[in-house]
Amino acid sequence: MPGESHVPNTKCLLCNAGAGAAAGVIAATFVCPLDVIKTRLQVHGLPKLGNGTIKGSLIVGSLEEIFQKEGLRGMYRGLSPTVLALLPNWAVYFTMYGQLKSLLYSDGSHQLSIGANIVAAAGAGAATTIATNPLWVVKTRFQTQGMRAGVIPYRGTLSALRRIAHEEGIRGLYSGLVPALAGISHVAIQFPIYEKIKVYLAKQDETSADRHITRDVAVASSVSKIIASTLTYPHEVVRSRLQEQGNHSEKRYSGGIDCVKKVFQKEGIRGFYRGCATNLLRTTPAAVITFTSFEMIHQFLANLFPPEPQPQTL
Repeated sequence: MPGESHVPNTKCLLCNAGAGAAAGVIAATFVCPLDVIKTRLQVHGLPKLGNGTIKGSLIVGSLEEIFQKEGLRGMYRGLSPTVLALLPNWAVYFTMYGQLKSLLYSDGSHQLSIGANIVAAAGAGAATTIATNPLWVVKTRFQTQGMRAGVIPYRGTLSALRRIAHEEGIRGLYSGLVPALAGISHVAIQFPIYEKIKVYLAKQDETSADRHITRDVAVASSVSKIIASTLTYPHEVVRSRLQEQGNHSEKRYSGGIDCVKKVFQKEGIRGFYRGCATNLLRTTPAAVITFTSFEMIHQFLANLFPPEPQPQTL
């Protein structure tokens, strides 16, 4: 993981940023169709497929429905803003995470306490969320705009950003920010679990935690993602609904608390887990791809551009 060097340097930061950005884009492209389905389930609930709701084949049926009505392009709605968001998202996240880890090391080992790891993950998550929220708003609007009648579709990512800023102001670009910040709990859970599982598996293999085995990274990333996603999923439903409604006259929610109340009143606890199964099918392989790609690309870049030796202090 990034930040293994106690004294960060420019090459280390660039390796973290480059590897994080590349890994995020690879994963996002691979799972984009499932992301479209998940977002639509969060916002509009279960779709009607054919003569009724097909629960047993929801994902396959949804993919077929989207492909028939919107073509291949519909299955990759929102990919452009997703990629534009993920380039800085993972670049900023892994860089900040590495920096904070370096600052929080309390001894000569490369291990952080659970508390320190949570602080590093949460701090990096907050910085990343604030920096990229407008692009996630655009992504959500793209993925759901085909489902609302009478809405003028966005032409592209930049035009969408300009239009939202003009029609809704800064508030529109940062709609859903509060539940998104609440989602920092996700990485605050995921990354410490990831680190602990990785260390445990390294001990079982009698190797150093710094010498990553692809199998161990895959296991650690998938288990940590499943736990974190399941525990924190409701905030994603609230965030998606706030981001999707935009500046419509029939705006359903006045804010995060109002959204939570109305979802609970109308749909109960199940309403907060709409699309959760699809989300796990999307995020688990995405996490495996992201983390394994990051470790491999980071190792390649670190070997290609070895860190500069630090001056010895007397």
